[in-house]
Amino acid sequence: MAARRVSSLLSRSFSASSPFLFRSQGRNCCNGSSRVVRRFGTSSAAEDIITPSVQVSYTQLLIDGNFVDAASGKTFPTLDPRTGEVIANVAEGDAEDINRAVKAARKAFDEGPWPKMTAYERSRIMLRFADLVEKHSEELAALETWDNGKTYQQSKTAEIPMLARLFRYYAGWVDKIHGLTVPADGNYHVQTLHEPIGVAGQIIPWNFPLLMFAWKVGPALACGNTIVLKTAEQTPLTAFYVGKLFLEAGLPPGVLNIVSGFGPTAGASLASHMDVDKLAFTGSTDTGKVVLGLAANSNLKPVTLELGGKSPFIVFEDADINKAVELAHFALFFNQGQCCCAGSRTYVHEKVYDEFVEKAKARALKRVVGDPFKKGIEQGPQIDSKQFEKVMRYIRSGVESNATLECGGDQIGNKGYFIQPTVFSNVKDDMLIAQDEIFGPVQSILKFRDVDEVIRRANETRYGLAAGVFTKSLDTANRVSRALKAGTVWVNCFDVFDAAIPFGGYKMSGNGREKGIYSLNNYLQVKAVVTPLNNPAWI
Repeated sequence: MAARRVSSLLSRSFSASSPFLFRSQGRNCCNGSSRVVRRFGTSSAAEDIITPSVQVSYTQLLIDGNFVDAASGKTFPTLDPRTGEVIANVAEGDAEDINRAVKAARKAFDEGPWPKMTAYERSRIMLRFADLVEKHSEELAALETWDNGKTYQQSKTAEIPMLARLFRYYAGWVDKIHGLTVPADGNYHVQTLHEPIGVAGQIIPWNFPLLMFAWKVGPALACGNTIVLKTAEQTPLTAFYVGKLFLEAGLPPGVLNIVSGFGPTAGASLASHMDVDKLAFTGSTDTGKVVLGLAANSNLKPVTLELGGKSPFIVFEDADINKAVELAHFALFFNQGQCCCAGSRTYVHEKVYDEFVEKAKARALKRVVGDPFKKGIEQGPQIDSKQFEKVMRYIRSGVESNATLECGGDQIGNKGYFIQPTVFSNVKDDMLIAQDEIFGPVQSILKFRDVDEVIRRANETRYGLAAGVFTKSLDTANRVSRALKAGTVWVNCFDVFDAAIPFGGYKMSGNGREKGIYSLNNYLQVKAVVTPLNNPAWI
């Protein structure tokens, strides 16, 4: 299957110029009577919500090939962001459950068939899993939207296909991981072996549950490791579902263990566990520091970190303003603004600044907010009350800092966690809304004069995850993309996520790379084997 540009899939939207009716698209999609989609300023976004027809079948921990209750017997609720109501109660794993999962993963690695299985057979299991993902795409999309709040369209047409694509990509790598024969001075045969690192601990976030599952689990399995994965407590449901699909695909027991729980208990136990050989974490920079410390203070396990960002999106004076406005809008508001690489500092050249601001405001006002299961909806709710309150605090901070609130800035309705698409102009670099990762639908538009100034200002941040450059000049694009201290620079595009494109940050946005060939290095050990040669014909 050819690589797919997720950005093109995700950026499709229905026209907001006329009402759309939601109609059922199959037994596992959403159902209910037809509803008219309304724009964000007209009514409560949570009115007449659709109840998805998907069944929540897996709420227990997956340990050693079986779904089991937490050792404590505790559960916790996972909530519908549209209403704040309980979807299901999920097993609450803690240190004892992490111990059980690590023990199962260690046994599967040291004694089980997975590391000793031929690369071809491991690849076939991963390919079978990808086929099952496509077979169950409607159930997965509905669960992902229900538990997370992202639009069903985004889940079904972009994220579930990319989940399958990522595992097919890594399945293709399984039988291509090999070492080298190294020439050395003297009569020696030298070879390097690329060995699986062992038991990998993985902690994934709530904003892209299934894609982050793939970014972590895909390369770890391709390299022959076993895994203990902790889900985000806000979004555990789809990880358990795909865990069941992996068992159906033939993955041996203990190779993939999934624990739901909270960071201070399950997460901290996994990060500090003495029998975990490698750790991968995606989340906030502050939590990443804690995770890194726990790993260092235990067994000094290597850690891959994909952390926060405050990505600049730079619009030069030669840009097509209409296209730039639409792309900047997508770069910020995609996924309710809950994206680590969101273009959350929109720098616009002073010659086109006023025009850009007016058009950006107009586009935000047209953005359709509501029940993410309805057709035509562009923006659903924030993930939970904590994130909702955080975004609202930053909006208040922007107003108090004398930035100009062009539109939005308020809650929609009185149920769920819906926020109006918000645009600030006249933003200064020292304002909190220009410095901190808001992780919500808040666009900050800043003015600049020339290339040198905007490069300096764009780099004056503790983050370095991504950046966007919008210009017709190849010279400008080349100069700026090389000068920006960021792991990814998109030129005249944004959020292009292909399975083969590496992703990761500079500075406090993390270390290591995920996706592509570079991600395999995170899960391999390199061993040199040196053997004397007795009277060799050649060396």
